[in-house]
Amino acid sequence: MSETGIIGGGISGLCAAWYLVGEGRQVTIFNDGPIADGCSFGNAGMIVPSHIIPLAQPGMIAKGLRWMFDSTSPFYIKPRLNAALLRWGWQFYRHANDEHVAHSIPALRDLSLRSKELYRQLAKDLGFTWTENGLFMLYKTESAEKEMRHEAEVANGAGIEAKVLSATEVQTLEPNVRVNVRGAVYFPGDAHVTPGEVMRALVAGLKQRGVRFEDAAVTGFQRNGSRVAGIEAGGAVFPVDDIIVAAGAWSPELTRLLNYPLLLQGGKGYSFEWATGAPDLRVPAILLEARATATPMAGGIRFAGTMEIAGTDLTVNPNRVRGIHQALRQYYPDFDVPAPPTKQVWSGLRPCSPDGLPYIGRLPEWENVVLATGHGMMGLSLGPATGELVAQLLTSGLQAVDPAPFRPDRF
Repeated sequence: MSETGIIGGGISGLCAAWYLVGEGRQVTIFNDGPIADGCSFGNAGMIVPSHIIPLAQPGMIAKGLRWMFDSTSPFYIKPRLNAALLRWGWQFYRHANDEHVAHSIPALRDLSLRSKELYRQLAKDLGFTWTENGLFMLYKTESAEKEMRHEAEVANGAGIEAKVLSATEVQTLEPNVRVNVRGAVYFPGDAHVTPGEVMRALVAGLKQRGVRFEDAAVTGFQRNGSRVAGIEAGGAVFPVDDIIVAAGAWSPELTRLLNYPLLLQGGKGYSFEWATGAPDLRVPAILLEARATATPMAGGIRFAGTMEIAGTDLTVNPNRVRGIHQALRQYYPDFDVPAPPTKQVWSGLRPCSPDGLPYIGRLPEWENVVLATGHGMMGLSLGPATGELVAQLLTSGLQAVDPAPFRPDRF
C-alpha cells in the first residue's frame, strides 16, 4: 500500500488525508505540535463561495498604503529588509489589475462551490454542525455601497447569487439584533461552521480510518533523484511514496529544504470570543469599512479581522485588536462586548500568495511532492476541495476542478 506523508495538520492537510484514505492510501500526518491551534481553529468559520475576487485587485495597493499609517487599521505591513517580502510585494503589484481578477474569478468560484458541496457531505459523515444562513457584507458609507454594488454585479454575472439590501431588509433577516448600517450585500449561498468542531471531528474520523499522526517538526528530507524517499522528523526517518506540503505560512521553510523558493507571506489575523451574554446573531457578517467579521458559533459569537504581514511573528498587537473591538458597536449598537484581555486573543497566520490564489499542484522538479497552501483568508472555506484535488493528483489523475490556475510555478 502506498504511503503518503502530509506535512501540516490544518484543514487542507486533514481533508487531503480523508480523501487519500478513501482511495486506499496509507497516510501519516506530521504536525509541529498538537493539532489544536493554527488558522484552521481560530478563523471566522465562514464558508464563502461569494469570495471570488482575489486580494490582488485594482485599488488594493493604494488602500493598503493608507491603512499602513493607522495603528488600528485592518491592514499593515511591518517594514523590514527582506528579499522574500520584496519579491512577494512586486508580484502583488503586478497582479493587482482587472485582467488578473477576470482570470481568477472562475477559478476561485469553481474551487469554492466544490468545497461547499464536499462540506455538506463531510458534515453528514462526521456529524459537525453545518449552517447555511448566508453572509452579510455590511456597509455604512456611500463609497462602500458603490463598491459592494459592483461586487454584487460581478458575483451575479459569475453565477453566485448576490442581493443588494436596504437597512430595513437587513434588519428583517437579523430580527434579534439591532443593526445600524446603510445597507448590505447579502450572499444567500454562503455558510458557516464552528472551526474547532470541524477540526476535532476530522481528526477523530481520520484516526478511526487508520491515519497516523506524528507530533514532530519536519527537519529534512531523504532524496532519491527527483523524488523524496523519506521524511526526517523527531529524530526518525519515515519512508514515503509521496508527500503533500500543507504547512500554511511555514510552507516556504519546507520548500527551501527542496531548493524551491516559495513566494508566500504570513498574514497575521486575530480573533476573540463573546460567550457570556452574547445575543442571538443569525447571519455571519463582514463589517466592510472595518474589515472585521462577526460569526455566530457554538457558545457565542466570534469576532475576527486584520491582516498584518509580519513574517511568522505571532505576537498579539493590542492596537490591531482594539481596531476590531472599537468597530463592533458602529454596526451593532447594542453589542456591549467586553474588551478582550490580550491573553484571551487568538492570533494566527494566513498563508498569502502574492496573487491571491492558492498553490495547489506538484512542486517543480520533484515528481512526488505536491503543495496545498497559500489560501490566504479562505483556508477553511477551500480546504475540502483542496484536499480532494491534491488527493486526485496523487491517485486517479481525474480532477473535479481544473488545477491549472493554482500551479505553484505560475510566477
